[in-house]
Amino acid sequence: MRHGNGLEIPENLEDVCAPERMALIVYDMQVGVLGQLEDGPQIVERVVRVVEAARRGGYPIIFLRHMFLPKRLMGTFALRMAMSWQGVDSVEAVTPILQRDTPGFQLVPELQPQEGEMIFDKTTMSAFEGTPLASTLRDLGIGAYAIVGVALEIGIAPTVTHSTDLGFLPVVVADGVGGKDTAGMTRAHEEFEFQGHALITDIDTLTPLLEKSS
Repeated sequence: MRHGNGLEIPENLEDVCAPERMALIVYDMQVGVLGQLEDGPQIVERVVRVVEAARRGGYPIIFLRHMFLPKRLMGTFALRMAMSWQGVDSVEAVTPILQRDTPGFQLVPELQPQEGEMIFDKTTMSAFEGTPLASTLRDLGIGAYAIVGVALEIGIAPTVTHSTDLGFLPVVVADGVGGKDTAGMTRAHEEFEFQGHALITDIDTLTPLLEKSS
């Protein structure tokens, strides 16, 4: 741990692995998202390992769920994105997906929040936009978070970048995040390395540190 301006400045993973310093964010582990990924079951198993270790260590855990707006509430950006993702060329052809309270919107059964944990729903890619996530972490005095879930190239990368502008230190669990586009995931990892704004770790390194806090 470095010190400057009266502050403690984390240098490595060990410096942030404490329940009063770091939370765990579980990003969009939803039935309708994991069902699109060939390795969905394997991703679930890996994320469960991290969540269980964080629970044993007493860490704050926050789950995220993504929902798309009903078509009537979709604006210019939302409609353009929907047409692009769904490969259609008209608003009329857009099919709303991941609507609130539909089966695909729900978290997978293996990752249901327990007492003292919370779900924040969002319509944005960054988990820090339009949710109480930042204010919740700040009120707890927490400046770092570890993140697992899907999809790396779509939502986790924007979350990481946005959070650093808000003053948080992200810890990306490289084998605890997944996605669909291999090239996109590679670009995200390369961008993390280039910018140097996040700590990168893996499950085997992180989980013993999480459990050590118990």
